[in-house]
Amino acid sequence: MDILGPIGPIDTEMAVEFRRQGVLGRLLSGIHYILPDPPVSAAARLFALPAHDAVDRISCLPEALLGNIVSRLPVKDAARTAALSSRWRGVWRSSPLILVDADLLPVDGTAGARADARRVTSSVSCVLAAHPGPFRCVQLTSSYMEEFRGPLTRWLELLAANGIQELVLISRRWSLDIVIPATFLDMATLTSLYLGLWKFPDTADLPRASSFPNLRELGLCGIFMKSEDLDYILDRSPVLETLYVETNLFKLRLRLVSQSLRCVLLIGCFFEETFVVDAPSLERLILSEACIPNDSCTKVKIGYAPKLHLLGCLELDPGTQVLEVGNTVIKVPDLSLFHSIKLINNQYKFEDLIWYTSNSKST
Repeated sequence: MDILGPIGPIDTEMAVEFRRQGVLGRLLSGIHYILPDPPVSAAARLFALPAHDAVDRISCLPEALLGNIVSRLPVKDAARTAALSSRWRGVWRSSPLILVDADLLPVDGTAGARADARRVTSSVSCVLAAHPGPFRCVQLTSSYMEEFRGPLTRWLELLAANGIQELVLISRRWSLDIVIPATFLDMATLTSLYLGLWKFPDTADLPRASSFPNLRELGLCGIFMKSEDLDYILDRSPVLETLYVETNLFKLRLRLVSQSLRCVLLIGCFFEETFVVDAPSLERLILSEACIPNDSCTKVKIGYAPKLHLLGCLELDPGTQVLEVGNTVIKVPDLSLFHSIKLINNQYKFEDLIWYTSNSKST
C-alpha cells in the first residue's frame, strides 16, 4: 500500500506540525461543509403556551403531529417535552430519534474542547440507551472517539439494532490507529452514511454477506483505506446514487460498476485510475483539487456511461492527468471549451458539454 508522500502516516511530530499549520482544522472545516444538513434546527423552540393565549392548544394536536413537532427540536429540548404534561410524556420516545451531538454542547462551548466533548459523549450514551428506536438520523461529530472506543462500539450496536437510516460519524483525531468498528457494516437500514477521519476496517476477513441494500448516499472523508476496501462497500451498495470521496491518503484505484450511481465527486484525492466500466445511470463525474505526487499520473477512463453529461476534470495537466473516453485518449495542455458526450451506436459523440477545467469558461 502506497502512502502519499508527506501526508502520512501521521506520527507525533507530524501531528504537531499539522496543528501548527492548522491542517486538521481546515480538513474538519471542509468535512463539515459537505455534510448533509440535519433534519433539526438548533434555533427551534417549543412554546406550549403563547403569551397572548392561556389555552394549551399544541397539546390538543394528534399524537402523530406532536411527534412531528418533537422530531424537529434539538434532542435535549425534544427529551424535555416529556416534562410538559402527561400528554407529552411518551411523545419523544415514540418518535423516530434524531440526534445531533453538536446540539448537546454548552452554549459557550466548542466541539474542540475535550471537557465538553467528554460530557457530550456521556450524554450520547444516555440518549441512545433511553430511546427505544427506531433511529432516523444520528450525527456524531463532537467526540474524541479514540478515548471512548468501548462506548463507540456500543453506540454502533444500538444504531444497527434500532434501524438507523442516516449516520454521520466523524472522529476529531486523525490517526492510522483509530479503526472504525466493523459493526457499521451490519447497518442494512442505512440510506445515508458519512464517515470522516477513520481507518477503514480490513475487509479481507469480513463476511461476504454484509450489504447496504438501502444505501443511496456515501461520503468518505479523510479515510485510510485500500482500493479493495472501497470495492467492498461499493459492491454491496446496489442502489447507491451519490459517492463523495475527500482527501484519501493512500493511492487508490476506483472501478465503477453500478446500475444506480448518478453522481461521483472526488475532492482533494489521488486515484491512480478512475475507470467507469459500466454505469448506465451516471450523470456527473467531478474530480477537483486532485492531490498528485511528483512523478505520478492519474488516469480517468470512461467506458459505458450513456447518461454522462458533466465530466469535471479540474486543473487537467497533460503531465499528470490523462482522460480516455471510449477509444479516444485526450491529453492536451489546455481544455478551454465545454463539450457534451453522447453514446451513439456504441461510439461517443462529443457535443456541447463534456468536461471543464478550473480555467474554463462556458461557450
